[in-house]
Amino acid sequence: MKTIETNTEKIAELAALAEKHNVKFLRLQFVDIFGTLKNVAIPITHVGDSLTNGTGFDGSSIKGFTPIYDSDMIAMPDPNTWAILPWRPKELTTARMICDIMRPGGRPFEGDPRYILKRAIKKATDMGYNFLTGPELEFFLVRMDNGGCMSPMDSGGYFDMMPMDMGTDVRRAAILAMEDFGLEIEMSHHEVAPGQHEIDFRYAEALEAADKSITYKQATKAMAVQLGMYATFMPKPYYGENGSGMHVHQSLFAVDTGKNAFYDASADSSLSDVGKWYIGGLLKHAKALTAVVAPTINSYKRLVPGYEAPVYISWAFANRSALVRVPNYHPNLEKAIRAEFRCPDVSCNPYLAYAVMLSAGLDGIKNQIEMPETLNCTGLNVYDLTEQDLADRGIKTLPGSLTEALNELEKDTVIKEALGEYTFNLYLKLKRAEVAEYEEFVKGDPDHKQKITQWEIDKYLIRV
Repeated sequence: MKTIETNTEKIAELAALAEKHNVKFLRLQFVDIFGTLKNVAIPITHVGDSLTNGTGFDGSSIKGFTPIYDSDMIAMPDPNTWAILPWRPKELTTARMICDIMRPGGRPFEGDPRYILKRAIKKATDMGYNFLTGPELEFFLVRMDNGGCMSPMDSGGYFDMMPMDMGTDVRRAAILAMEDFGLEIEMSHHEVAPGQHEIDFRYAEALEAADKSITYKQATKAMAVQLGMYATFMPKPYYGENGSGMHVHQSLFAVDTGKNAFYDASADSSLSDVGKWYIGGLLKHAKALTAVVAPTINSYKRLVPGYEAPVYISWAFANRSALVRVPNYHPNLEKAIRAEFRCPDVSCNPYLAYAVMLSAGLDGIKNQIEMPETLNCTGLNVYDLTEQDLADRGIKTLPGSLTEALNELEKDTVIKEALGEYTFNLYLKLKRAEVAEYEEFVKGDPDHKQKITQWEIDKYLIRV
């Protein structure tokens, strides 16, 4: 849908769409600080008022929003996110719009994840760049028995077909739903672990990609439930199997020319100085970034050697064992040159994740932070390097726990600024409380660092 310029046009166009599709209800959607999707439903007859004045709600009941003594908040729908929910019955046709969160009077709420990403994007624009991202979201399809125990719905592996891959119908239904929302799907397949799947959509400017990431998760969960199972974006539901990541491909395109700023035809693998500096920023801030892009206790049971998840702070061309890789499918194709950051997982809040990754990369450009050649692992399996090899190269390790990651976040002024003081302080407080709750549960259990605990299943299986 084209961008709508005036409020009168917004109301008229959406009213026409509502009448055409017999829409009865409108769901106003947004995410909390952890990326959990929230919504309030209003009759479609109130769409004009909502677009003009927003819809009020209690911010004190949303994680990471406002305290009870300052709780009046406004959900202001973005009309360019209008879509029909394809799984609702036609007699109860329902649309949705994603909202920006405002304080009374119309000032943006500083803790709104969407606003935080918009603020980071503006910094990139002011430097002359548009930020594009292409996330790869993985998920598990699970069945629950009457006793509440879960099991993967199939025994398939990477690129398998039926009968090993029993997720074909869910992926097909999810893809059709996503396309109804405007996502351009590029491929889908079974992933490495039993019951693990991936659907990839085309890259987009970061705000649109974050909106689409939230939509992707909603559509996948809805289609799975209709077919009698759960889709979970918990990073590591099974011990001894690969976890689910959200590798994020990212690049900057010049605002004035539309050219890929990461591309230099004369450079090694066509990666420009701007691209190298951007990656240098990602590497410099990698430890603090993990607290936001791998934000749960369970995330750090994925980030261990041997399961295709990056552990060592390194970079490489093509190499999937490095933390940052430069894909090398088409080294001479301008639009294809990009950086892939491989430690994020699917439990993250995509708005915050994109904001902090962009801020780290922009810091790299601003300060011309080099990609250290000692961290170049092109042609090497990083997991085969000995501790002495790693030490000789100066290759450090990502945080091994959420506590370690939060400690790194607390020290990083660039990532703190990206989140804003309001969200930074609340995020640390809420995440440290999450760690304390987990540590109380596993007290006296020496194996909790390896196994997947019931606390994690209860906390993350459905919620993320």
